[in-house]
Amino acid sequence: MKRIILIGVGAILVTIAMAASCTRIDAGHEGIKVNLYGTGKGVSNVTLVTGRVFYNPITESVYEFPTYIQTMDYGSFTVNAKDGSVFTVDPTISYNVIPGKSPHIFVKYRKTIDEITATTLLNYVKDAYRIQFNNYTTEEIISNRQRFEHAVETSMREQFARDGFHLEQLTSGLQYPEAITQAIDAKNRAVQQAMQVENELKVAEAQARKLIVQAEAEKRANELKQQSLTPLLIQQQFIEKWDGRTPLYGNAPVMFKNVQ
Repeated sequence: MKRIILIGVGAILVTIAMAASCTRIDAGHEGIKVNLYGTGKGVSNVTLVTGRVFYNPITESVYEFPTYIQTMDYGSFTVNAKDGSVFTVDPTISYNVIPGKSPHIFVKYRKTIDEITATTLLNYVKDAYRIQFNNYTTEEIISNRQRFEHAVETSMREQFARDGFHLEQLTSGLQYPEAITQAIDAKNRAVQQAMQVENELKVAEAQARKLIVQAEAEKRANELKQQSLTPLLIQQQFIEKWDGRTPLYGNAPVMFKNVQ
């Protein structure tokens, strides 16, 4: 009886030990096995694939790093341009761990992805903007914003890649200084007003040309009528319109002379 009990207890202990020494790497994650007493700063060179992994919980640990794309919306911060103007940046990044780079990231930082995102990656973002802003004046940033944004993204992507991350997308949320914004708004209003006046002038010119054409056409028609009204034509028109009767208005013509 005691033997059966001992066997049962042993089986339970083995089951508990096996459960404690087994974990599952979820899909979209990359697992690494850490040898707590080994070389290479405690990280084995084995990258664990998705699935169930067995390890010695006494001497080893297993960590998961997500490899799917993640998005981080950082808080806004200010940066000075080359000429001293203060711009506000409100960046949002989409990134992921480059497959196979989880051991490198863990060896370098010994932090979780969330911790790295909130500290190291944020510093990379700020540094990329600070460096590029120092290369551009306010006017150059406004007139060449696309080139500026591309320079920031290229610098950031290179820095991310050196640490094992891939920058998928960057949105800067760049905001101009208040004085610059007001100047741009005033310029836009002036341009819109000028366009409106120009359109009104075009309409007025078109209407004036229409009236001129109509007046010239009427003048030409009257000239043609005057040229065509010869005495013979007037007489012919009178004859055509006469009904053969003596007019009832004015003095009647005297047909016979009174001889008395």
